[in-house]
Amino acid sequence: FRARDPASPRLPLPRPLPPPPAAPAPSRRRKPRGARFAGLDVDDEEGTGYAPSPVPVLPAPPPGGGSALRGARFGGGPAGPEEPPAPAALPDPEAGPAVAAAVERLVRLRTEGRGGEAHVVLCEVAAWPAPRLPVLAVALHRAGLAADWTTLLWEASSLPPAGFAAAAGALAAAGRAEDCGLLLRQGVARPTAEVAEAALALDGAGRAAEARALLGAFVRVRTPQEAARIAYGGGGGGDRILPQLLAAAREVSAEREWDLVHALRVAGVPGV
Repeated sequence: FRARDPASPRLPLPRPLPPPPAAPAPSRRRKPRGARFAGLDVDDEEGTGYAPSPVPVLPAPPPGGGSALRGARFGGGPAGPEEPPAPAALPDPEAGPAVAAAVERLVRLRTEGRGGEAHVVLCEVAAWPAPRLPVLAVALHRAGLAADWTTLLWEASSLPPAGFAAAAGALAAAGRAEDCGLLLRQGVARPTAEVAEAALALDGAGRAAEARALLGAFVRVRTPQEAARIAYGGGGGGDRILPQLLAAAREVSAEREWDLVHALRVAGVPGV
């Protein structure tokens, strides 16, 4: 080997160049799984490196038409046919003219001092269809005939059990709770069997609160023995009326409930 001249300069050795950066591999989104994405192909078919977002396919509209489902879940897409709404009760087209004519007639009779004939009119309108009663109440009060409305309620309390129950239900449905309560309290003067029938009619019409109010008014003013007869005087509906009768007596007082239970046991009413 030849000796290197110590006076010659030292040249640095060249460093190797770094390799060029590799091109990023196209990312492929994993195919989503689960029932939510069932049937959707979201693979990158165009080689863009990105998978398209899964877009659900909206259902086709039903043949017979139908209202669309609401909310982001359905994207405003159509839905199947819904249950048709319950038909609303048809209004009484004759109620307005009939009430106006009756009130006008009552005003004229009261002005002329013909009270007997006015009372006959009140007896007639008390037997009208029950939904007209709230309309009559408003019209009579506006005409200054509030006393006639009270008389009308008294006459309605003497209607047959079905009509009496319908009148109470119509007043309750119209929000006239005080008038309904007065009618029910006046109705306890009728025979026991009719009270039982009216309570069953109210309960069958979905007026359980009014049925209990009628029974409670009866328990307050009649004897425990008479109240016990309601349980087996309801035309086969004793099993329906007995729990409400006991609950009504309990609301009056514990003593009244005990007296009724004793009367029911003496009468041999089962289930007590």
